[in-house]
Amino acid sequence: MYRSKEDNALGVNRFDRVRWRAVAALTLVALTVGACDSGTDAPEKRSAPGPSVIAPGKPGEPARTLSAEEAAKEIPDDSPNAADFEYVQMMIVHHGQALEMTELAPHRAKSGNVKRMASRIAAGQGPEIDAMKGWLKNHGGERRTSGGTGSSHQHDHATMPGMATEAQLTQLRAARGAAFDELFLKLMTAHHYGAITMATSVLSDGNNVQVEEMANEVIAQQTSEINRMREMP
Repeated sequence: MYRSKEDNALGVNRFDRVRWRAVAALTLVALTVGACDSGTDAPEKRSAPGPSVIAPGKPGEPARTLSAEEAAKEIPDDSPNAADFEYVQMMIVHHGQALEMTELAPHRAKSGNVKRMASRIAAGQGPEIDAMKGWLKNHGGERRTSGGTGSSHQHDHATMPGMATEAQLTQLRAARGAAFDELFLKLMTAHHYGAITMATSVLSDGNNVQVEEMANEVIAQQTSEINRMREMP
């Protein structure tokens, strides 16, 4: 990873936050099931105090014993905020350009490694686009973001880190053989760094667990691919 020690520590804290949310949610499910089961108990059992739950502590804090009501209140609210919507809408466009670039490789690249990398990128980012579109649909569709944009297609490419310019894409379309390989790796590496920058930003500013998971996947996958592309001649 190219991130600093501080960034790594921040990543651990983000992981702990997601883990706390997941454990808290599972606790609520367990309590719900327990409440349903208690309906078949004898009257004297139903009158007994409700179940207690050992809740894991947040990072640096000890575990606590909570009542059913207290545990339910502790489920964090992960409602999507403007940063979540902006990230998903912009990343759909960002991934779309990557797919546009990878479509050129089979007929223009000389290196088998470059062709395989392009195929790998397309295989990963195509389903990610579908997942992000599904997330938008499940959360009410596209929304107006802080940039004043109501549609992902209206985002200015220049505002997204790593996006190739139209002139660079024209140059890539015209290239063949080794010249294509060199330019493709250069543009795609910059494109990946831009995606990582966007994903890191939403981990700090967003609130939705599912978006956090998608952003972490982008960081892990594209960091791995950057390392592979760096090793190519």
